[in-house]
Amino acid sequence: MHNITGSFSVKHLSVAFGVSRGGYYRWRHRQTHPSQRQLDRERLDGLVAQAFATRKERSGAPGLTLDLADRGHRHNRKTVAASMRRQGLVAKAAKKFKATTDSEHDLPVALNLLVQDFKAEAPNQKWVCDITYLRTSEGWLYLAVVIDLFSRMVVGWSMDKRMKAKLVCDALQMALWRRRMPKGVVVHSDRGSQ
Repeated sequence: MHNITGSFSVKHLSVAFGVSRGGYYRWRHRQTHPSQRQLDRERLDGLVAQAFATRKERSGAPGLTLDLADRGHRHNRKTVAASMRRQGLVAKAAKKFKATTDSEHDLPVALNLLVQDFKAEAPNQKWVCDITYLRTSEGWLYLAVVIDLFSRMVVGWSMDKRMKAKLVCDALQMALWRRRMPKGVVVHSDRGSQ
């Protein structure tokens, strides 16, 4: 960039560019003497960029805010988001995680006693079970739930890092204990091996 202030007076340049001379001199002073606010902003930008790189560019402002707080740097989520915008940091979409129920197994399969009738007249007549997965800051977790179809209330649940039969058994065990071992409950689930 060519410095034209040596060829023309600041007075003439400020008129030509439509800025005040005082504004120009304040701008020039800020270039060599940054304010405390500018220094704080640059420091935050560095911390955000480092945390973003550590998370392999997969975290947005909420996650980075928590990471920074863990390291003793408490900042508002909006402040972290503004820093990301200034730096052009955009989180990459997480890779698809696909975990489906294993329906291709050789285990015995129970009859479908509900036959799509998901209405119950009283508690503890019909329970349904399912497994889902949740992304957490520590990785993927599987959640098994047991729901009473009468109240639509979760009566049992279990969480684990692996989708094994124990996950479902623990959720069912919790439901049985919480509902004081009811008799005659129809328990319905998909036909996965778990």
